[in-house]
Amino acid sequence: MRLDKFLADNSQYSRAQIKRLMHREEVTVNGVVVKDPSVKVSDEDNVVLEGQTMRSIGLRYFMLHKPKGYVCSTDDPEHMSVLTLLDEKDRFGLHMAGRLDLDTTGLVLLTDDGQWSHRVTSPKHDCPKRYRVWLDEPLADDVEQRFLDGVQLHGERHLTKPATLERIDDTEVLLTISEGKYHQVKRMFAAVDNKVVDLHRESIGGVALDPDLAEGEYRPLTASEVAALG
Repeated sequence: MRLDKFLADNSQYSRAQIKRLMHREEVTVNGVVVKDPSVKVSDEDNVVLEGQTMRSIGLRYFMLHKPKGYVCSTDDPEHMSVLTLLDEKDRFGLHMAGRLDLDTTGLVLLTDDGQWSHRVTSPKHDCPKRYRVWLDEPLADDVEQRFLDGVQLHGERHLTKPATLERIDDTEVLLTISEGKYHQVKRMFAAVDNKVVDLHRESIGGVALDPDLAEGEYRPLTASEVAALG
């Protein structure tokens, strides 16, 4: 890997800032000052930046219990990103594998592994996502079958993929879908003349939100959880 990329990936600095630090002789490789950003380094090399030995961060995988009021993006000028809830080096190098709306709570997965997150979010992989949904009106009797058959969302050409619905009571249900269309859960219930008043994601694939995580808390995924979604 190029030296400037290695340092940018594993520090708080951009590649442009790394190049300036190299020019100021703040970078050594195996005890030798290096100013050329294109020098190749490996895990066996001893790379030091500003007197600190640098280690590869590696691929990271986290689950977060998202509270309301946070966005799953980094470019919203009005609301805080869920990434600000993480006490991690280079937290803005992570991205969300499955986003939630501002007013939705529950499981968010964060990683810097692009291939892994693609497998989680790509429609062709049919990764199931389970939501607990609270409704404004009692659920009609035929909704389970209508969701299994697929419903027509406003502005969409095709029906939704089959979804399973489990009633907790007349206004609280568990819904499992395998797609991730924009505001899909809310639009599905709107299509059957109801309204979502509260929404919480409980699981993605074989990974369920840790019940010990309070809103705003997070933890690394276990190796088995990463594998379950990989």
